[in-house]
Amino acid sequence: MAKSFIEKVPFVFEHGLYDIWTDENKRYFTTYKEVDDKGRYLYWEDFKWRVVKNDDPLIAWYAVKLARTAGRKDVWLHTKEDTLFNYAIPEILQEKLYQITEFSRVGLVPSDSIGNEYLLSSLVIEEAINSSQLEGASTTRRVAKEMLQTNRKPQTEDEQMIVNNYLLMKELQVEKEEDLSIDMILRFHKIATEHTQHNAVVPGKFREDDEIVIAGRDNTILYQPPKHTQIVDRMNELCVFANQKNDGKAFMHPVVKAILLHFMVGYIHPFADGNGRTARALFYWFMLKSGYDYFEFISISRLLKAAPAKYSKAYQCVDADDNDLNYFIFSQIDIVLRAIDELHQYLEIQSHEYNQINDILNQSDLKDKLNFIQIDIVKVAIKNSGKIFRANEVAVEYDIAINTARTYLSKLVDDKILAPYKDGRTKAYIAPANLHKLLKKAK
Repeated sequence: MAKSFIEKVPFVFEHGLYDIWTDENKRYFTTYKEVDDKGRYLYWEDFKWRVVKNDDPLIAWYAVKLARTAGRKDVWLHTKEDTLFNYAIPEILQEKLYQITEFSRVGLVPSDSIGNEYLLSSLVIEEAINSSQLEGASTTRRVAKEMLQTNRKPQTEDEQMIVNNYLLMKELQVEKEEDLSIDMILRFHKIATEHTQHNAVVPGKFREDDEIVIAGRDNTILYQPPKHTQIVDRMNELCVFANQKNDGKAFMHPVVKAILLHFMVGYIHPFADGNGRTARALFYWFMLKSGYDYFEFISISRLLKAAPAKYSKAYQCVDADDNDLNYFIFSQIDIVLRAIDELHQYLEIQSHEYNQINDILNQSDLKDKLNFIQIDIVKVAIKNSGKIFRANEVAVEYDIAINTARTYLSKLVDDKILAPYKDGRTKAYIAPANLHKLLKKAK
C-alpha cells in the first residue's frame, strides 16, 4: 500500500522542505491541539479543510500530531508490522469518560424508581435485533420481536442471527465474573453464529486461511487481517490484556479497555464470520464485568447501524495514522454517550406514561392491588385496544417465569381489566375497548 500523506509528513520536515521552527510559526502550536474547537479528533483528510484561513494545513497538522504525542501510552498488543498501538486521554476525553462513569454511579433513574428492571428488559431484545441488522439481517423489528417474545423457532438465517444474539446477550451476564479466555471467546462466537452459514463460518472456531479481506464499496482492499497462523497468539495476548490488574502504571480506564477489546477483535478478524458480533459481545462483557450494569440496556449497535461508514472509517484511520487508537476510542465514546442520552429519553417517556396510568388507577380502587408489571400491562392495554396478551410473551418481555406471567394476567382478568380469549389451544387475554373509561368507573 502506498504511503499516506500522514506518513509523509515527518519526511517533509526532516529533510528541510519546511522550516517549521520560526517565530512566525510558533502560533500554530498554541492554535492547533489534539482536537478541534468542537472536540473532534480529526483525521488529516477532514482536518486539512478546517484550518484557519491562510494557515498552512501541513504545519497545522504537524502541530496537531505533536500535541497528540503528549501523554501517549503504548498498548502492548503487536500489529501485523510488529509495531505498537498507542492512545492518549486528552482533557475532552476525560470529561466524556467521567460522564459515562457518573451515569453509572447515579443510576438509571432517581430514587423514586418505577420498576426499571422490568421496564428495561425489552431493551436486551433491541440490542439483539440491532446487532443482527448491523451484520445484514433483513428481518423487520416487529417480526423479530414477536419471534423472541413468543419463542417461535427461527424460519430464516436472518431470524437465527437475532435469536443467537439474544442468547449471547444473556450469556454475557452469566460470564461477567469470569476472566477472559480463548474458550470463552470461542463460546461467545459459537452462540453468535450457531446454525448460520455466512462466509462458510464454523461456529466456535478460528479461521484457518488468509482469504478474508476488508474491501471498500468499489472492491478495493482496505485492510488485510493478520495471518491465520498468528491468531491464537494474538488472542492469547488479548486475554492477558483483558485480565491484567487495572492499577498503577498499568491502569487503563475500564471504558477505554472495553473499547479496545472491541477494536482488537475487529482488527485481528479471527473468524470467517461473526467478528463484529463477537467484538461487540466482548465490549459488553467487559463493561458488565467492570460494574457498568446498565450497559445491558444500552444499544450501541443501533447507532453503529445508522452510520456504518463512520464505524469502518474509525478502523481505517487507526491503521493509516501510526496505529493511533484515539480515532476508534473517540468514535465509540460518542456512540456510547448518544446511547446513554437515548436511554434517558426512553426512561423519561416511560416514566411519564407510567404516571399517567397511575393517575387513572388512582381514580379506581385498583392501584394498590397491582404490581409494576401489571400496571405496565395496563398501560399497553390502554394504548392498544384489542391487543392480545399471551403468557409466554409477557414472560420474555419482563424476564419472569411463564407461570408468574400467567398468574399476573389471570389477576387482570379477575379485576376486569383484560378479557379471556381463546387462541387455538392457547389461553390468551385481550385488551377491551374503552379501558380508560372502564377503569374510571371501577370503584
